[in-house]
Amino acid sequence: MMRKKVSNKELRTSSYDFTLPSELIAAYPANPRDHARLLVYDRETDTITHAHFYDLEKFIPKECALIFNDTKVIKARLFGHKPSGGKIELLINRPLNAVDINVYIRGKVKPQSEIIFDEDLKAQVIKLHDDGSREVNFFQNDKLLRFEDLLPIIDKIGHIPLPPYIQREDEKEDADEYQSVFGKEAGAVAAPTASLHFTPEQHARICENHTHAFVTLHVGSGTFKPVEADIITNHPMHSEYYDISNAAKELLDSDTPVLSIGTTSTRTIEFYAKHGKIQKGEANLFLHPQNRPSRVNHLLTNFHLPKSTLLMLVASFVGLEKTQELYAEAIKEKYRFYSYGDAMLII
Repeated sequence: MMRKKVSNKELRTSSYDFTLPSELIAAYPANPRDHARLLVYDRETDTITHAHFYDLEKFIPKECALIFNDTKVIKARLFGHKPSGGKIELLINRPLNAVDINVYIRGKVKPQSEIIFDEDLKAQVIKLHDDGSREVNFFQNDKLLRFEDLLPIIDKIGHIPLPPYIQREDEKEDADEYQSVFGKEAGAVAAPTASLHFTPEQHARICENHTHAFVTLHVGSGTFKPVEADIITNHPMHSEYYDISNAAKELLDSDTPVLSIGTTSTRTIEFYAKHGKIQKGEANLFLHPQNRPSRVNHLLTNFHLPKSTLLMLVASFVGLEKTQELYAEAIKEKYRFYSYGDAMLII
């Protein structure tokens, strides 16, 4: 079967822009989680159904396996000060190795600058990067910390890094709400948001009735970076650490149809499928209408930012025009958007 030719329009970043009324940006999650709304698009019948997340099981195709991302969000936002007293905000992005950590710092710093935090924690700036990020080492009582030793400390003094479009400070409840109920591998600085809708009961029930497996993709802050190039294929895609479990590998190496829970699971699965079936490493896959999925059959996702790589990933499944139509329908029906917003299922 010949693949439909990709139009120039599908490659233009401007084609992925849309206007979203600010009241549709969700500042808080649905309560309970599974009471979020669910827009279901069936490609075979070209029909849209409006439902709720607790209806999800009705729409999962038979004989379909589910793959979840079990990453866990860390308290990556830290408030400290310079030795001179000037306030500094630091956002951990990702570890580069055991001790060198890529971060973003709000406030002027130079190499060898020190930032002081509670719990006798200090960060020393090692390098300044052209992309605005910084490289630091963390110390506690002058002892150089490995990333895994840093995690329990920032769990005490750090803050959940809510995305910038949620225009409020993090609250106590966000420590639980901005985590999936099955997250266990600490390392993400943004949640795999399609996963946030599952209650423990619904997740257990679905796993009992469907073959399933877990992958890990530690979501970095680059996931929020808008595409600035005029042509989407000129966008430098960010890289994130991934790990495919043995159970997921076995499933992906079979011909079982797959429903990917979220864009993060999708990027992981498709990187594995398209890059030599390597089980762990760095994934920087950019899915769009000229680079379509080859292993994922169905997608559960939230509603994404204009001009974002995540919106272009949705278009890799259904094309630009249908993506625009689905988003126009969601806006018309007043669905809630972004991390704490509603969900869409593409079957």
